[in-house]
Amino acid sequence: MLSVEKVNTYYGYSHILHDVSLEVKEGEIVVLLGRNGVGKTTTMKTIMGVQPPKSGKVLFFGEDIAGLPPYRIARKGISLIPEDRRVIPNLTVYENLKLGSLVQGKVKDLDDRLQNVFGYFPRLKERLGQEGGKLSGGEQQMLTIARGLMAKPKLMLIDEPSEGLAPKIVQEIMEIIQKLQRDGVTILLVEQHAEMAMRLSDNLRAYVIEKGEVRMSGTLEELNCRIDEVVHCLGAKI
Repeated sequence: MLSVEKVNTYYGYSHILHDVSLEVKEGEIVVLLGRNGVGKTTTMKTIMGVQPPKSGKVLFFGEDIAGLPPYRIARKGISLIPEDRRVIPNLTVYENLKLGSLVQGKVKDLDDRLQNVFGYFPRLKERLGQEGGKLSGGEQQMLTIARGLMAKPKLMLIDEPSEGLAPKIVQEIMEIIQKLQRDGVTILLVEQHAEMAMRLSDNLRAYVIEKGEVRMSGTLEELNCRIDEVVHCLGAKI
C-alpha cells in the first residue's frame, strides 16, 4: 500500500530525515518508535505532504505522491491525525466531524459516516452539539481520530494518540485503534508507549528511528532478539 523510499526531508538547512525507507502493507498496524525529536513526526508530515521531501519517493498504491499538496494526498485516501489534535475549538463536535468529510468534496452519505464513527466513539454522539474546545483531552483525541475517519481513509497516520492522557483513556484509545485495524483500516502509528504499541496486533511490525535514520525494523519477536540495540535507541525495552 505505502512505500517510502530513501526520503530526505529538511527544515530550512536542517537535514531531518536521512534516506528513510519503510513499507506499510494493507491491513497492517506499523509503529514508528524512537526518542523525542528523531524524525517520527517529520516522517508522517513528509508522507502527508505537509513537509515535502527534497529527494526520494512516497508511493501510495504504486503512485508517487511525494510533493503533492496535502489536500490532494487526503483525497487519495490518507488521513493524518496530528499529535496536537487541532480540534477547531469554536465549532461543535458535529461541525468538526462534518469538516472531516469535506476532504472528499460534497458527500451524500454524511449520516452513514456519522453512524460509523459513533460505533467507535459513542461518547461523541452524546457531545454532538458541544464545542470542541470544551471537550476533555481524551474526548478531543477521540474527535480528532473520528474526524479523520469521516473521510473514509484507506490509511490513517496517527501521531502520538496517548500524549497527555490518563492511563484509562489511553487504554480506551488503543482498543479503538485495534478495532479500526480489525475492521480493515491500515494504520501507521507513532506512539511513545512502545510496550503497549507493540502489542496492538499479532502481525504488527515496527521501525526504530534514531537521528533521522531507520536503525532497525521487525516484529516484536525480531526486535527482542536485538534488545540491547533497541534499548540504546529508545532508552526503554519493548
